Amino acid sequence: MLSEKGKYASATEHRRFVWAEIIWPLVLELNEVVFTLKQFQNKRQRVCEEKNISINIPSRGLASLLQKGILLKENNIYSIHFKLIPYMRLKATCDYATAVHEVRVK
Repeated sequence: MLSEKGKYASATEHRRFVWAEIIWPLVLELNEVVFTLKQFQNKRQRVCEEKNISINIPSRGLASLLQKGILLKENNIYSIHFKLIPYMRLKATCDYATAVHEVRVK
């Protein structure tokens, strides 16, 4: 299915998946704005097993979210953009489109 899409469409789909299925649920589970690479990897492994998908699908999503500015990295710690913190505090749904919009609004 992904091979039929263009390069940019596939990358966006991977980012959306990683955000919706791994990152945002992880942030809500931890109730923290930060998480470690190990925490991400553990969550990614569980999601891949539950959904019966290859780990290759979400493997590039983390780096892509960093490039978009939705996630920030310092050493081995990742954090969500400060404009997404209110969503976390409210335990609100924050889909990929909302995250992109919030980060890009000046």
